[in-house]
Amino acid sequence: MPKPWKPAEPSKVYRHLRAVFGDPSKRGVDARRRRARELDADSVPYGRGREPRGLGDVVGSLAAELGWTESLARSELFVDWSSVVGDELAKHSTPMTIEDGALVIRCDSTAWATQLRLMRSTVTTTIAERHPEAGVESIRVSGPDAPTWKRGLRTVQGRGPRDTYG
Repeated sequence: MPKPWKPAEPSKVYRHLRAVFGDPSKRGVDARRRRARELDADSVPYGRGREPRGLGDVVGSLAAELGWTESLARSELFVDWSSVVGDELAKHSTPMTIEDGALVIRCDSTAWATQLRLMRSTVTTTIAERHPEAGVESIRVSGPDAPTWKRGLRTVQGRGPRDTYG
């Protein structure tokens, strides 16, 4: 007994798409003419949608399309740091990186780090107003790196010698 004929998978897909989108041969002549007119209008210089755009708009749309807006906003924040915190504080502090929404700032001394910690809410508000795409939610301030006696050439395992200072 021969097997009954079953349509192949590609023909099933074709029939399904034809049912969803319709048969092109059954579309009206007016629809084809309208589509041909729209295609002709797009190819005309200065036609609809072909207006010249500024370079800033083109680069902005390209950056958004490629997903560069966040990294560009972060680099713009780093460049614009002196206008965010002021010239004097910018001389003594440097934004290092943005990790998990927290801006990490390194200061020259603990006094400048304390000053920046006191201004934390003002600086966060200014960043949110001027650079909202940067994604800064909080600020972490660190002072200068103090020397460590735990690493280096002259270290000893354990507690070490106790006659170092006297």
